[in-house]
Amino acid sequence: MQRLQRIEVLSDDYGCAPVAAAPQRPRRVDFQGNGKKATPTFSIAEMKRRQDAIRHKMADGGIDAALFTSYHNICYFSDFVYCQFGRRYGLVIDHHDATSVSAGIDGGQPWRRTFGNNVTYTDWEKDNYFHTLRDLLKGVRRLGVEFDHVSAELRDRLADWFPGVELVDIAGPAMQVRIIKSTEEIDHITEMARVADIGGAACVEMLCQGVREYEVALHATQAMVHEIAITWPHAELMDTWTWFQSGLNTDGAHNPLTSRQIQGGDILSLNCFPMVAGYYVALERTLFCDTASDAAIRLWEVNCKVHDRGKELLVPGARCSDVARELNALYEEHELLQYRSFGYGHSFGVLCHYYGREGALELREDCDTVLEPGMVLSMEPMITVPDHLPGGGGYREHDTLVITQDGNRNMTQFPYGPDQMIIAACPAGRVDE
Repeated sequence: MQRLQRIEVLSDDYGCAPVAAAPQRPRRVDFQGNGKKATPTFSIAEMKRRQDAIRHKMADGGIDAALFTSYHNICYFSDFVYCQFGRRYGLVIDHHDATSVSAGIDGGQPWRRTFGNNVTYTDWEKDNYFHTLRDLLKGVRRLGVEFDHVSAELRDRLADWFPGVELVDIAGPAMQVRIIKSTEEIDHITEMARVADIGGAACVEMLCQGVREYEVALHATQAMVHEIAITWPHAELMDTWTWFQSGLNTDGAHNPLTSRQIQGGDILSLNCFPMVAGYYVALERTLFCDTASDAAIRLWEVNCKVHDRGKELLVPGARCSDVARELNALYEEHELLQYRSFGYGHSFGVLCHYYGREGALELREDCDTVLEPGMVLSMEPMITVPDHLPGGGGYREHDTLVITQDGNRNMTQFPYGPDQMIIAACPAGRVDE
């Protein structure tokens, strides 16, 4: 491996643009030591706990080394969040070391952020990523990879580059490690829930007839990023976002922002998502601008009733599928079950709208996981009533909770329901531009 070298530049005889002398182009460059290690998100003891936990899973499965390729597992086990942009990344964990594999375009940032070592490959030859992996995985006979993340193309490439090496699924064992949060993780997520509440307050502050969805969202995102920078001064500031939906655009939980202007009587969906070190928390609320019809209030109150009951059910020993069935019965009692949009909640932790999620922790009829202390999950019932019916729109409330020894603790403090979330068309103190 080479350290970065200055390339000698020569000029030709005709005064044309300088050209580089034919340099030696290494497969790897060494950015280790390029600056000091960044202040980590979690303690050394916490990161060692995580890596030791996956090594125990590897030992149980007779796995010599693991190659993680997903955002969530690389982040969870190394504290490094990569930016793919068409390049391959990885984290190799064997029974002694952990090494992130990053592209040269990122310079020394991956090394500074990785809890462990780093190897940086160059773009100068197409297969430098695999050459680098081969050096890190010498002698490995059973290699753990994420079957739920590795594409067929990458799996074929690994089989070509590592003939005779058995590829073993490591995704399930890694999820089991991540699903129970440590005290440090819970503290981190709790602070993020506080930031989400700040974003929610910023949405309400900006809400006014004639304001566009994206204007409300920008104001909330700015408020959250500002608070993240204060709370985590050494963190990278990326990926925090807000969806603020109005009218028909509330019918889907993940509908993108638009430039639609908010009108009096609109149903609104507030969705604030702070991101810190790969971790994600959500605050979601139903609101109305200025006024709500009797039909809308009835639908809203039923959804809040389901939300309240759902939070009561999240206790140790409860089965995810049983929670879903009981809440289904509550909707059915009010003849609204047919309008339910999705499951009632899911895991939180290393997660975003494009990675993560512990699939074993879903509040759905087909998930039989039993809740345990240390699990963090949402309660987020939603119904979507077609636009042509009275009160049409999407109704959704979302809190983030941690399961405790004797019940749960709700990290979300933002108000909800018709008594507090029918927002005056122009709140006092707001000045129209």
